[in-house]
Amino acid sequence: MAFVPVMWTIWGALVVVTFALFVYRTKLTRDEDDQIFLDDCFEQERAAQEAIVAKVHKIEPALHVSSWIVAVATLFVIVYYILDIINKLR
Repeated sequence: MAFVPVMWTIWGALVVVTFALFVYRTKLTRDEDDQIFLDDCFEQERAAQEAIVAKVHKIEPALHVSSWIVAVATLFVIVYYILDIINKLR
């Protein structure tokens, strides 16, 4: 199998995974409220907000890692094509 289609397939899969993580985090934070619960009668809301925050904090490291991996893969693709152009000009 040729190298270029495999390279683009891997890059595309990484972008899709990163985008899916971003969409999931956005979906989670859509229901998050920025408020302070001062009374004990709002314990259910406080627990729900803490659950949302816990899920967001759990997904953040994966999102950061996948973003960096996509950045490195993008740099690899760019360098590959620059080297290919240089080799063809010789």
